[in-house]
Amino acid sequence: MSKPLNIVKSRFVPIAIENIDTDQIIPARFLKATTREGFGKNLFRDWRYNNDNELEPKADFPLNNPNFSGEILVAGKNFGCGSSREHAAWAVDDYGFRVVVSSFFADIFKNNAQNNGVLPVTVSEEFLQKIFALGNEATLTVNLEAQTITIDATGEQTSFDINNYKKTCLLNGYDDIDYLLSIKNEIKEFEKA
Repeated sequence: MSKPLNIVKSRFVPIAIENIDTDQIIPARFLKATTREGFGKNLFRDWRYNNDNELEPKADFPLNNPNFSGEILVAGKNFGCGSSREHAAWAVDDYGFRVVVSSFFADIFKNNAQNNGVLPVTVSEEFLQKIFALGNEATLTVNLEAQTITIDATGEQTSFDINNYKKTCLLNGYDDIDYLLSIKNEIKEFEKA
């Protein structure tokens, strides 16, 4: 069970790079664990640190910039492409991101993210570029119930699509089993009929 997600109002971390694949999100050498905890420290590991040394952060990478923070990651189009790697969604979640905004997501990453309590929000390339152009103090508001994302400084808003089942699960913090347990009485009634 994940933490329920409805409205996220936050500053954001911009990574204006296209085609970020799952090996860049979480390098393969860190995939030895089978539980979700601890992957956040290796999120974008090869981009964050020099020579695989945590003591030498790359100053120009957004996650190392104290001016960028928040629960929203904004990335270039085709985020999460490459191999199927649920660990990528685990790393994004464990780092503290509740929402990832892009103009396109690889289907497998999108599904893995939703299954692990992270909301992928697909916006137009034009809206994405408006977000990238904002300063580091800007905030975004993502409203899952209303299926909208708003640039708070300007009030500009756009809507996004999400599967109704995935929306219900994210709003309630459910995984697939939690959802089935939440409707067990309806299932029993159906079986009686």
